[in-house]
Amino acid sequence: MQVKSKIMDSAQIERSIQRMAHEIIEQNRGLDNIRLVGIRSRGVPLANRLSEYLKLISKQDVPVGLLDITLYRDDLTTISHQPVIKGSELDFSIDGAVIILIDDVLYTGRTVRAAIDAIMDFGRPSQIQLSVLIDRGHRELPIKADYVGKNVPTSRDEVIKVSLSETDGEDSVKILLAKV
Repeated sequence: MQVKSKIMDSAQIERSIQRMAHEIIEQNRGLDNIRLVGIRSRGVPLANRLSEYLKLISKQDVPVGLLDITLYRDDLTTISHQPVIKGSELDFSIDGAVIILIDDVLYTGRTVRAAIDAIMDFGRPSQIQLSVLIDRGHRELPIKADYVGKNVPTSRDEVIKVSLSETDGEDSVKILLAKV
C-alpha cells in the first residue's frame, strides 16, 4: 500500500486525546462511575492515554479495561481459521457503570457492535459511550461516536493506518491507498 498523506502527527494525536478528555468530563458532569474500555489492539493504548489526561485534569483515577472482541466478530470465519484470542481484562464491575468504549478508527460500525455484545456479557452498564481517534465514515450500522479526535472523509479504496508508539514505535495517522 502506498501512503497518500499523513494526517496526524504525535502532537496532533495528543491534542485530540486531551480535547476528548475534556469533552468526557463535560458531557458526564465529572467522572463518577466512568470506566474506560479499550478495544484491542490500538484502543488499549488510547484508553490508557485518555485515562492519564482525565487524571491530570480532574485528579481522579478512571479504571481502564481491555476488551477482546475476536469471538464476537461477524466476519470471524473470513479472517482466520485459527483466530488469536488475547482475552479481555475488566477488573471492575460493569453493572450500573458508564462504559466508554475506545477504538482507533470508526469505519463500518461492526467492531463497535461486536464490542457492545462483548460488554453485555460482562454485565449491564447504565450507559455505553464511544470514543474514537478517527471517524472515517462509511457506516454499515447505525453507530455514532460520542467523542471523535478527527473526522476524515475517505473513499472505500483508502485505508486509515493509526500507528501508536506503544504498539508501532511511532505516533501517526496516515491515509494509505489500497489499490495502486
